[in-house]
Amino acid sequence: MGRTSNADQKLMDASLELMWEESYGAVTIDDICKRAGVRTGSFYYFYKSKAHLAVAALEKLWNEDWKPQLDRIFSPSVDPLDRLTGYLQGIYARAAEQKAKHGKFLGCPIFSVASEVSTQEVDVTAAARDILSRKRRYYVSAIRDAAAQGAIEPCDAADQATALFGLIEGMVGEARIMNSPEVLKKLPESAFRLLRVKAPTEAAAPLKA
Repeated sequence: MGRTSNADQKLMDASLELMWEESYGAVTIDDICKRAGVRTGSFYYFYKSKAHLAVAALEKLWNEDWKPQLDRIFSPSVDPLDRLTGYLQGIYARAAEQKAKHGKFLGCPIFSVASEVSTQEVDVTAAARDILSRKRRYYVSAIRDAAAQGAIEPCDAADQATALFGLIEGMVGEARIMNSPEVLKKLPESAFRLLRVKAPTEAAAPLKA
């Protein structure tokens, strides 16, 4: 009955792994097909180019991994500072897992790909930019709720979310260069200092439902 396999899913998974472990530019379609266990001819049945596959793979990562995790961590039912704390601590935990598994810290897959191809692959860059923007909205929501609660100083939540994003990616980049997840242990402390989190006695009453 023709192509009823999950070759397209295998290709997306393989491309994400290789682009993350190596680099977008260094990985070829043949490399991806070999990792996926899929014939090269089948690649072109599903995708027009490596860039086309990369866009699909990034969306798969968002829909199947990032979004479910962010929805859970940043649930409105969780205290806003606890949302941020859980997320920031999780970055270190995942980095340590990466280092143990791969022998090196690989950083953020979407940010890494976007940084590499920003002036080369328009469609891939646009997809990565959109996904990172979606992630930033979770920061905005938590920061806005924390400010409304009185747990942080009044601020423009969008501006602070952008600053927080820069801090996170900067520290993740440093950890990648140093090949040391330990850099990220201080991420919650640095982020709370940036957000001007108040001491418990200074904070107002909890945010009402």
